[in-house]
Amino acid sequence: MEKFDWKCIIRSTIIRLQILGLWPGGDEAYKLNLYTLWSTFSVSLFIVGQPVLKTINIIFIFGDLEAVIANVYLNLSEVLNVLKAYFTIKNMKILKQLMMTLNSDLFQPRNHKQINLVQSGLKLWKINSSFFWMLAMGTVFFMATSPFFNNSVKEHELPFSAWYPYDIKISPYYEITYVYQVISITFSASTAVCTDTLIAALFVYIGAQFDILCADIRHLYDIAEDESTDFSKKFINCIKHHRAILKFAENSSKFANWIILGQFFISALSIGMTMFRLTTVVPLSGEFFSFIAFLMGIVVETFTFCWFGNEVEIKSSQIPYAVFESSWTNASTEVKKHMIFFITKCQKPLKMSALNLFYLSLDTFTKILRASWSYFAVLYQISTRA
Repeated sequence: MEKFDWKCIIRSTIIRLQILGLWPGGDEAYKLNLYTLWSTFSVSLFIVGQPVLKTINIIFIFGDLEAVIANVYLNLSEVLNVLKAYFTIKNMKILKQLMMTLNSDLFQPRNHKQINLVQSGLKLWKINSSFFWMLAMGTVFFMATSPFFNNSVKEHELPFSAWYPYDIKISPYYEITYVYQVISITFSASTAVCTDTLIAALFVYIGAQFDILCADIRHLYDIAEDESTDFSKKFINCIKHHRAILKFAENSSKFANWIILGQFFISALSIGMTMFRLTTVVPLSGEFFSFIAFLMGIVVETFTFCWFGNEVEIKSSQIPYAVFESSWTNASTEVKKHMIFFITKCQKPLKMSALNLFYLSLDTFTKILRASWSYFAVLYQISTRA
């Protein structure tokens, strides 16, 4: 059977990461070459530069609560995107190793039935990724064009408030700064979507491998012309596969841990602040639509981690049932002992977490939404009393 290309599913994400300077070609990490030079330039200027300038501006306006909230809600996400770029670069060797592991023989589907088995999860990831991209680019569009919607271009208003060491009201500094802000927010949003969808894809791969493993265990004693009848050897291969999946999940967590932890904290704050901002802007204005798109993007971003992390837990919990559903009565006494030991080890399902502080589950997602509502309620009460 032709080898299944797992990387084909995320090829578009990898291409976008390469454009951003966050994915060197081949199976190697960063080297002293032109691509590393481009990576340094793009990350420093477009991903890191804008949040730094916005942070300086926030320091100058710190006494005005409404002005601070108007700037902080987006700046928090941009700072998080800087961390996402940093951890992607830092863990590039791990990511490249994960890609090579995916194409190993142990992770390959054994037949067309197993390929069809994993397609549903892969299709769901594609739909989620496309929807996330649509929301992110919609947010960028409305934010970049807000001065036009508000008829404030003539007043030399920029899409975002930031500090610059020159007078932005003077042409051509205004036009150059405007273009710079649009490029920066595009790079920042693309970094967020690419890293988040990449992490979600890793979770999908883990869940797909558990599906394949469960299928192998269920049909362990099915005899076919092209399969070995050495049941003990086939069961040992299943154990090796299970260990490889756990190792893959461990390395995925090394890359994703801090990103997810930061995302959960900042999402709770950003959702609450964005809802508060919606109460202060003119309905159906450019800012209003940009806030709506940004709010939906943050919610989808958080939901993505929780949903696909929850899927890993559900699929890993099916292993003991798969063992029971196999024709274990035909096994030898020795193999039965191995099965009992294997089931004991698999009783506790694999739970993806953020540094073991938060498990990625739908329950965690609802808790984040509740925290966001609490932040919104506090901000709203403070503003009405002022």
